[in-house]
Amino acid sequence: MSIISATSLSKSYGHEDIFSGLSFSVARGSRLALVGPNGVGKTTLLRILVGEEEASSGQVSRTKNIRIGYLPQEAEFESDGTVWDECLGVFAELIRLEQQLNNLEADMSDPAKADKILPRYGKLQEKFELQGGYTYQQRIRQVLSGLGFAASDFTIDLSHLSGGQRTRAFLARLLLSSPDLLLLDEPTNHLDIAAVEWLEGYLSRYEGAVVIVSHDRYFLDRVANVILEMHPAAFELYNGNYSAYLHQRQERAERRQQLFEGEKEKLLKDVFYIKKNISGQNTLQAKGKLKRLTRIVQAIEQAGMETVLNSQWSQLEVETTTSPFTVEEAERRVRALKSPVRTLPRLHLQLGSRKRSGNLVIRSKDLQIGYPGRLLFSSPDIELRRRECAALIGPNGAGKTTFLKTILEQHQPYSGEVILGASLQIGYFAQAHEGLDPEKTLMQEIDSVAPHMLPGQVREYLGKYIFSGDDAFKKVGVLSGGERGRLALAKLALQDTNLLLLDEPTNHLDIPSQEVLQAVLDDYKGTILLVTHDRYLIDALATQIWEIREPAGAKPGSPDASPDLEIFQGAYSQLKEERARQAEKSAVEATARSGDQPGRTHRGRSAKDKTERRRIAQVQEIENRIVALEVRLNDLGKQLENPPDDPARVVKLGEEYIAVQKEMDEMLLEWEGLQ
Repeated sequence: MSIISATSLSKSYGHEDIFSGLSFSVARGSRLALVGPNGVGKTTLLRILVGEEEASSGQVSRTKNIRIGYLPQEAEFESDGTVWDECLGVFAELIRLEQQLNNLEADMSDPAKADKILPRYGKLQEKFELQGGYTYQQRIRQVLSGLGFAASDFTIDLSHLSGGQRTRAFLARLLLSSPDLLLLDEPTNHLDIAAVEWLEGYLSRYEGAVVIVSHDRYFLDRVANVILEMHPAAFELYNGNYSAYLHQRQERAERRQQLFEGEKEKLLKDVFYIKKNISGQNTLQAKGKLKRLTRIVQAIEQAGMETVLNSQWSQLEVETTTSPFTVEEAERRVRALKSPVRTLPRLHLQLGSRKRSGNLVIRSKDLQIGYPGRLLFSSPDIELRRRECAALIGPNGAGKTTFLKTILEQHQPYSGEVILGASLQIGYFAQAHEGLDPEKTLMQEIDSVAPHMLPGQVREYLGKYIFSGDDAFKKVGVLSGGERGRLALAKLALQDTNLLLLDEPTNHLDIPSQEVLQAVLDDYKGTILLVTHDRYLIDALATQIWEIREPAGAKPGSPDASPDLEIFQGAYSQLKEERARQAEKSAVEATARSGDQPGRTHRGRSAKDKTERRRIAQVQEIENRIVALEVRLNDLGKQLENPPDDPARVVKLGEEYIAVQKEMDEMLLEWEGLQ
């Protein structure tokens, strides 16, 4: 059963049509992803669904009492409390019940009142437990931690957070409120890979429905089960995730093209018959065919080949002339019929690499990345060879951009050295597009790297990056994030490079542009060092993964707490498979009761191996304690369901229940950290 549906929705701003004729429904448990080029109205559609904007025509139907949660791209809070306070606000009713229980417990300490209060206390306590009263604080910790907040961030005032942190806090509150329908506009913005993967797991288990706008193809693969592809004047629905959508879209395009070519060939045969017989013995038949051909061609021009072939003539809303075409016009109009396969403006990107670099492109010795007085991470001695692609991944703020700037010699290493190979010509794509001057026009930016190009050539070149008409005279400062990204790529493509350092190159690019960039980078003849959260791009290109990770078992503030750079030879999907195997192996070892025998230790085991064994032992110990606490909590719950006659005993049981629950929450938090 659908909880929200749209019928023939259209949206226009003045004379500009954003989308039209949009119809779809969202069922409970559905994960609907909206995809399409930038500017097609995906965000506008979300705002219409939540009621913040009105459609120009059409209707949105919502089930009665539906609760809708909406995450805009840049979220703002009305309050000035802390992150924790904002999340607590979701559970205001539970907190009110908790206070009532505390007040009743205080009253029950008076034996004269206890018998009268006990039944009410039992009902409230049952309601409190069923609504998650004993676990809501643990849920808050889990969601905030999953979205990348450290425990020390929980008490930070919202006014002190960055824009990205505020959006993450807004998302946390939204998830904790558990609405019937979640509308998420670019939810993976501002999230590192670990947080995105946590969100994927959360949404896959979410009981309500979700409508998502995202350019993260890997995320859509993991979360979406329906894809709605939007075009300016059309839409299409596909069942399955993003990969299934790509496959189905290709199949549909091929089928439509074959159908179009077959029907067009039939129409050309009719034209040939008409030309041959219009003045001969079969002139009546030829004239009849010409009249029919005139109507069909006009209908196809207005409604499309597929609609004409699949509809009764009386159902078609088209206008046709009463007088037939001339033979010459008929042939011209048939040959001019356009394929129904939609082609959108796409990047025409080419990256040159004419000069060959040396075989060894980047290597390091005893390298540590950081600033004076602050170590960010330590690196093993690395080697990146010609034609390889390394993807550098890690949490936000771990030092990935600093690493790139160290290679560019814009920053000094914390210690050690980076050694660059011979004959390198480096191209750098900066995440913040620092190389663009907000006061310059697009024409001036291109002229700064290609002064030999004439104005007409510059405008033609910008057209390849979807800048048309007067866009060439816009100032950089008024461009959107996606437009700045395309301009930065346009400048990069004019350089002859053999080493690309790319810092979040797909940020703000729509999916069609991401697909073009991926194909171009795949064909690039040089070497690539890629910093990105785009796992789809990483999996398609990377031959090795460089991951910044906290050392296992390290405690904050200890000498071994600084992260390390770990190198994996292979693709991202292979890394995930390897991690899954390691996790499974660790789980088996943790549950095994037999430890190492005295004679079985191996000389040369690294400190990390010992740390890992200590971690596994800690996990096992905590898991055993959690089991014991769960047993005790279950026992206390049963006693409270049928409370004893002694009010003091009931109060004591309630206090013990809360204490055991609190200890179990702490154990779960510690277990999550070790995992």
